[in-house]
Amino acid sequence: MKMNKNFSVLLLGQSLANMGDVLYMVCVISTIFDITGSATAASFVPFTVTSAMFVSSLLTPLLIGKINLKWLLAGTQIGKTMLLLILGFILSGLTTSNYSVIYLLIGLIAFLDGCANPISQTLVPHYVKPDNLVQANGIIQTVTQILQAVMWFIGSMFLIILSAQQLVWLVGVLFAISSGLLCLLESVSYVVTEKKGKVEQIKEGWQTLANTEVLRRIAWIDLVETLSGTVWIAAILLVFVNDALHADDKWWGFINGAFFAGLILGSMYCIKYFSFIEKKLGTFIFVGSFATFLSTLWFGLNSVPILALLLSFFVGLFGQIKSIPQQTIIQTSVAKEKLATVYTSLGTIGTGAFGIGSVVMGFLADLLGIRFVFVISGFLLLIVSIIVYKSDHLLVRNVMEQ
Repeated sequence: MKMNKNFSVLLLGQSLANMGDVLYMVCVISTIFDITGSATAASFVPFTVTSAMFVSSLLTPLLIGKINLKWLLAGTQIGKTMLLLILGFILSGLTTSNYSVIYLLIGLIAFLDGCANPISQTLVPHYVKPDNLVQANGIIQTVTQILQAVMWFIGSMFLIILSAQQLVWLVGVLFAISSGLLCLLESVSYVVTEKKGKVEQIKEGWQTLANTEVLRRIAWIDLVETLSGTVWIAAILLVFVNDALHADDKWWGFINGAFFAGLILGSMYCIKYFSFIEKKLGTFIFVGSFATFLSTLWFGLNSVPILALLLSFFVGLFGQIKSIPQQTIIQTSVAKEKLATVYTSLGTIGTGAFGIGSVVMGFLADLLGIRFVFVISGFLLLIVSIIVYKSDHLLVRNVMEQ
């Protein structure tokens, strides 16, 4: 695939932003733990982020159609840069009596992220030809997952040689460059045919999901799959390593690394064989779903650390082989003008399900045992596989909308 200027700028701008996101999150979690000595206080960070993104997903449709999508994306990144500068100035003065202000700032940053993510996904089919969407989505996922895997490690290393405040300034530089790049994107047309009230604007994406059969099925798939995926959060996985595998904590890092390796390889596979995948989108989504179900179920019943490593790799690999074709179907199932509101609605489902699922899975792990929640996760993925199997005739790229 020959990347055009706009796609390259979007990819680079978002990559720098993603790098900054990981580094600043490492810094924030480390700072809160250093100040409070409380793991609970540190674990409240992802809860704050998820809650803010959920609210943002609900409200973003109010801005779509009023602000050019390019400037909406660039504006959110500029806003994140300004909030990060505020964080940098106050960081050195935080104590046990006033550290809670940090939650307000990360909540506001996450709110802007919740707006930026669906807009970024929406812009891809505007900048990429329909026949190259699978490959483009694969490239985005490959870069994102490599950065996620590498930057958590680099962030921890940076904290050894830099202070938390210095690391925040570094992130500020990354955010500023990202903001500048996103301003260079070509504007895309977004036609508003009629004026709508605020409630109608918020409902628009939900109505599109409800009225488009393939999107309705994908919404259910996302809901069930997100609930299933909450067993892979750090807290639950660490308990599994200790209680089910009876292994050292280092295996928690190994298993996480194997999962990211699977994601990356799955993305690279989709990039290399995109033309073949394009012809069999539904088949790849089903194979990915079913293989992830088998891998997760076996992972939950397994007691051998080495085998857990391999199964975690397969969960990442087949999950990505399912996810990228599914992304392509979403991007080609409705008119481009409706994509932004569709993505915000799907984002609301995802963040809401993740927040609820994390709490429920944690409760069930304490109540019924750590293995049981992975078995539940596996059977939830079986439900996903059944939905995909029954939806095979819908899981095709709709070239009519292009």
